[in-house]
Amino acid sequence: MQQGLDDDLYAQVGSYYTNDAFTPREKLAIEYAEQFAIDPSEVTDAFIGRMKEHFSDTEIMELSVTNAFCLGFGRALTALDVQRDFDVLWSREPEPAEPS
Repeated sequence: MQQGLDDDLYAQVGSYYTNDAFTPREKLAIEYAEQFAIDPSEVTDAFIGRMKEHFSDTEIMELSVTNAFCLGFGRALTALDVQRDFDVLWSREPEPAEPS
Protein backbone atom coordinates (compact mmCIF):
# COMPACT_ATOMS: atom_id res chain seq x y z
CA MET A 1 0.00 0.00 0.00
CA GLN A 2 1.33 3.42 -0.94
CA GLN A 3 1.62 5.97 1.84
CA GLY A 4 1.29 9.66 1.06
CA LEU A 5 1.52 11.46 -2.26
CA ASP A 6 4.43 11.80 -4.62
CA ASP A 7 5.41 15.34 -5.71
CA ASP A 8 3.45 15.12 -8.98
CA LEU A 9 0.22 14.06 -7.32
CA TYR A 10 0.69 16.60 -4.52
CA ALA A 11 0.88 19.34 -7.17
CA GLN A 12 -2.53 18.22 -8.44
CA VAL A 13 -4.42 18.46 -5.13
CA GLY A 14 -6.15 21.62 -6.32
CA SER A 15 -7.96 19.60 -8.98
CA TYR A 16 -8.74 16.63 -6.72
CA TYR A 17 -12.47 16.62 -7.39
CA THR A 18 -12.13 15.92 -11.11
CA ASN A 19 -8.78 14.14 -11.01
CA ASP A 20 -9.05 10.36 -11.37
CA ALA A 21 -5.54 9.91 -9.95
CA PHE A 22 -7.08 10.32 -6.48
CA THR A 23 -9.05 7.49 -4.90
CA PRO A 24 -12.58 8.17 -3.60
CA ARG A 25 -11.19 8.08 -0.03
CA GLU A 26 -8.44 10.57 -0.90
CA LYS A 27 -10.93 12.88 -2.61
CA LEU A 28 -13.21 12.79 0.42
CA ALA A 29 -10.32 13.37 2.85
CA ILE A 30 -9.18 16.38 0.79
CA GLU A 31 -12.73 17.71 0.64
CA TYR A 32 -13.00 17.30 4.41
CA ALA A 33 -9.74 19.16 5.01
CA GLU A 34 -10.89 21.94 2.69
CA GLN A 35 -14.31 22.25 4.39
CA PHE A 36 -12.70 22.04 7.83
CA ALA A 37 -10.31 24.91 7.03
CA ILE A 38 -12.53 27.19 4.96
CA ASP A 39 -16.05 26.76 6.33
CA PRO A 40 -16.46 24.19 9.11
CA SER A 41 -20.21 24.89 9.22
CA GLU A 42 -20.37 22.97 5.93
CA VAL A 43 -19.25 19.81 7.75
CA THR A 44 -22.86 18.76 8.16
CA ASP A 45 -24.40 15.51 9.36
CA ALA A 46 -24.96 14.61 5.70
CA PHE A 47 -21.27 15.19 4.96
CA ILE A 48 -20.24 13.03 7.93
CA GLY A 49 -22.64 10.40 6.59
CA ARG A 50 -20.71 10.44 3.33
CA MET A 51 -17.48 10.14 5.30
CA LYS A 52 -18.83 7.08 7.14
CA GLU A 53 -19.32 5.33 3.79
CA HIS A 54 -15.52 5.34 3.35
CA PHE A 55 -14.00 5.82 6.82
CA SER A 56 -14.47 4.28 10.25
CA ASP A 57 -15.33 6.48 13.22
CA THR A 58 -11.72 6.17 14.37
CA GLU A 59 -10.40 7.27 10.97
CA ILE A 60 -12.78 10.25 10.93
CA MET A 61 -11.50 11.26 14.38
CA GLU A 62 -7.89 10.87 13.20
CA LEU A 63 -8.59 13.02 10.12
CA SER A 64 -10.30 15.61 12.33
CA VAL A 65 -7.41 15.79 14.79
CA THR A 66 -4.87 15.98 11.96
CA ASN A 67 -6.84 18.76 10.26
CA ALA A 68 -7.10 20.66 13.54
CA PHE A 69 -3.40 20.26 14.30
CA CYS A 70 -2.24 21.32 10.84
CA LEU A 71 -4.62 24.26 10.67
CA GLY A 72 -3.73 25.45 14.17
CA PHE A 73 -0.01 24.95 13.68
CA GLY A 74 -0.10 26.83 10.39
CA ARG A 75 -1.94 29.71 12.02
CA ALA A 76 0.53 29.77 14.90
CA LEU A 77 3.43 29.97 12.44
CA THR A 78 1.68 32.82 10.65
CA ALA A 79 0.91 34.67 13.89
CA LEU A 80 4.53 34.36 14.98
CA ASP A 81 5.81 35.28 11.50
CA VAL A 82 7.90 32.10 11.52
CA GLN A 83 7.31 31.32 7.86
CA ARG A 84 9.36 34.39 6.95
CA ASP A 85 12.23 33.51 9.25
CA PHE A 86 13.19 30.20 7.62
CA ASP A 87 13.56 28.90 4.09
CA VAL A 88 11.41 25.82 4.55
CA LEU A 89 11.69 23.24 1.79
CA TRP A 90 8.88 20.84 2.59
CA SER A 91 9.41 18.33 -0.21
CA ARG A 92 13.19 17.94 -0.11
CA GLU A 93 16.16 18.34 2.15
CA PRO A 94 17.54 21.86 2.49
CA GLU A 95 20.66 22.82 0.59
CA PRO A 96 23.78 22.58 2.73
CA ALA A 97 24.93 25.91 4.16
CA GLU A 98 27.96 27.45 2.54
CA PRO A 99 31.04 27.49 4.76
CA SER A 100 31.62 30.86 6.38
